[in-house]
Amino acid sequence: MTRAIKGRRTMHEIGRRHVLAGAAAATLGGPALAQGFPDRPVRVIVPFGPGGGTDNLVRLIDPHVRAALGQPLVIENRAGAGGTIGGELVARAPADGYTMLIVDSSIAINPSLFPRLPYDTEKDFAPVSLLATGPVLLLAHPSLPVTSLAELVALAKARPGQLSYASGGNGASTHLAGELLKMVAGIDLVHVPYRGTGPATTDVVAGHVPLMFNGISAARPHVDAGRLRALAVTGDRRAPALPDVPTFAEAGLPDVTASTYWGALVPAGTPSAAIEKLSEALRVGVRHPEVQERLTALGFVPIGGTPAEYAANLRSETAKWAEVVRKANVTLD
Repeated sequence: MTRAIKGRRTMHEIGRRHVLAGAAAATLGGPALAQGFPDRPVRVIVPFGPGGGTDNLVRLIDPHVRAALGQPLVIENRAGAGGTIGGELVARAPADGYTMLIVDSSIAINPSLFPRLPYDTEKDFAPVSLLATGPVLLLAHPSLPVTSLAELVALAKARPGQLSYASGGNGASTHLAGELLKMVAGIDLVHVPYRGTGPATTDVVAGHVPLMFNGISAARPHVDAGRLRALAVTGDRRAPALPDVPTFAEAGLPDVTASTYWGALVPAGTPSAAIEKLSEALRVGVRHPEVQERLTALGFVPIGGTPAEYAANLRSETAKWAEVVRKANVTLD
């Protein structure tokens, strides 16, 4: 009887040792597997249509990122619902580093706009890199009798509710930039939403609406041609593409901080080693001299930041826009 018990204990202990040995091997194999990452193409979801700022950014850095990774990027445009369709796709993807989401500031704005998102922005994603920022311009039609931000504020205060500004739609970054200007300057402007910044720009150039916020790449041809007047630009410094345009800080309203930010996310739970490899490859792409030159010409400010830098940016931007949406009572209706 004693021998049988001892025999059973011996077999149990042997089995236990095999389980522990297997667990140890799996643990040790984790870094080994990470060292081989990636060993197949990485899928990159752009939650907006082709030809926009986010799409242009991804395709500019693509050749250098794939060279750094040693694997191609498979870029897919999954537009719709303010970027939430593409966002949901990535949030539900396997957390293995092989699916990445490239987003703009909508990722920080949407939680305050949509009553129900198909994902939790904070819990379902892991930051990879803060790729770039892009200042936006406050633009006026030349028929408006102002040549500076101070003159616009004075005119708006003298004519409350009589000046309007166009945007790419309710809740768009170009809409919220106008709401932020109204809050900071203490002025009353009427919002005129359009289905996209393209139609909005067309009507402002035609003089149907006197004001709008827009990105540099879209606005610069009209500014250079004299069809629009740039009053101020967001950001810490003047934009190299339009060096004669003062910043909002220089023009007296430093709290108008409405720049767009672009970054990369992966599903939450992605191994840290895979995130770091992706982050490093994205930094290589963004910081390549030729890419920096082209991005700057398009109005981007290249960054190529770390996961921690992007996490901090997301927290700050989400809190800022939540306050603007709340105070301005912005809805998607």
